[in-house]
Amino acid sequence: DNDLYGHVNNVAYYSYFDTAVNQWLLENGLLELYSLNELKPIGLVVANRCQYFSPLAFPQVLEIGLKINHIGTSSVCYQLGVFAANADLAAAAGEFTHVYVQRSTRKSMPLPESWRTKLSTLTT
Repeated sequence: DNDLYGHVNNVAYYSYFDTAVNQWLLENGLLELYSLNELKPIGLVVANRCQYFSPLAFPQVLEIGLKINHIGTSSVCYQLGVFAANADLAAAAGEFTHVYVQRSTRKSMPLPESWRTKLSTLTT
């Protein structure tokens, strides 16, 4: 999604963040598409931000780095880096925060201990 200036539009980076986080959650059994299971929390994005360091342009191949900065009672703050393939320095860096809620009520709920264990693998 190149913009009029010939580089990836700012808004696309938020899509990269969302995709990277959700892909990791899917791969680790913490997100089930189309599940109606009320016992499993769902993550709602409550905050995000991005800093841009250098431009990227389609069709460059990108790599997204992901780690967790903080695991709260019902929230997780992810840190992400967007890199051109094989680059040492990030072209952009951002944060993405989920608050986990009960599906039907949208009220926050504590993260299950099994989730905390899996999420903690991204804190190092």
